[in-house]
Amino acid sequence: MVDSLTRDQRHRVMANIKGKDTKPEMLVRRLLFAHGYRYRLHAAGLPGTPDLVFRGRRKAIFVNGCFWHSHSCPNGTRRPQTNPEFWQAKRDRTVERDAQALALLHELGWGTITVWECELKALDQVSAALFGFLGPPRLERSRRPEVSQFGYQKPFDP
Repeated sequence: MVDSLTRDQRHRVMANIKGKDTKPEMLVRRLLFAHGYRYRLHAAGLPGTPDLVFRGRRKAIFVNGCFWHSHSCPNGTRRPQTNPEFWQAKRDRTVERDAQALALLHELGWGTITVWECELKALDQVSAALFGFLGPPRLERSRRPEVSQFGYQKPFDP
């Protein structure tokens, strides 16, 4: 299949693909937040800059796009027809970098899990895996104090 865009147009399209706050990442973030988990985003001090970090639990979550990280699914094994050597080398470097980051995190005593873009089609399975990986949230949702419309906490009744 011939590319319908010019070289400059394709360059602009590819340059605009973002690495943070992607749709798959936002889906995972909303799921975890709704179930009472609190996390930090894109911890630059950790190897690989995990997407979600739970420092107290020493756990990190990576949300990877299948194409960019060469997942074994059909979308991840697809090969670009324009400039294939460049893209294969780029994707190979990404896979190597991912493996190094995971190894370093494990050496530092961190647990990691990778959520693939294609897995999010079965959200029940992904959420079960994430909840099992993370354990229970720190505060149960029903035990959290309510916040009034003015931003202060209402008294807590046990």
